[in-house]
Amino acid sequence: MAQGGSIVSGVAGRYASALFELAEESNAVDAVETDLDRFDALVAESADLQRLVRSPVFTAEEQARALGAVLDRAGIGGLAANFLRLVAAKRRLFAVREMVRAYKLLVADKKGITHAQVTLAEEPSQKILDDIKAALRGVAGGEVSVDVKIDPAIIGGLVVKLGSRMVDASLRSKLNSIRLAMKEVG
Repeated sequence: MAQGGSIVSGVAGRYASALFELAEESNAVDAVETDLDRFDALVAESADLQRLVRSPVFTAEEQARALGAVLDRAGIGGLAANFLRLVAAKRRLFAVREMVRAYKLLVADKKGITHAQVTLAEEPSQKILDDIKAALRGVAGGEVSVDVKIDPAIIGGLVVKLGSRMVDASLRSKLNSIRLAMKEVG
């Protein structure tokens, strides 16, 4: 767990670390990850489920009852379902998506996969995404998990965070550099 502590922190990190340890003991790391991914996708797709997860208006009992119905309908069971029910009972459902991300980081670390976050101005084509992944694999020297984030504010280009390194090759930062250089000249 000392190794995982450097990757994840806070409430989400503690819950994810505990789940990861249980999943390892049960030889269910991949199964739990699959179930958590399915649950996270359900939350991302449903405004009602997002409201249930985030809103403090719902009681723990209401969240647990609604969550139970969602899990049963989605066919999510076992350790992942028990974990999600516990999170609801402890009134920590608001942090569940961060817990899922933290769990995925722990799994990737265990498998020797480097995590990268790539921010682009618009959704990339599959070819561009494959080229980015190939370039990052070359830099990381191994398998890379890429999390793509869309932020139109960067105008163009990309921002890459790979481990503790960050490269900002966005059009916004280049324009800001030009603006600063023009102020110095004038």
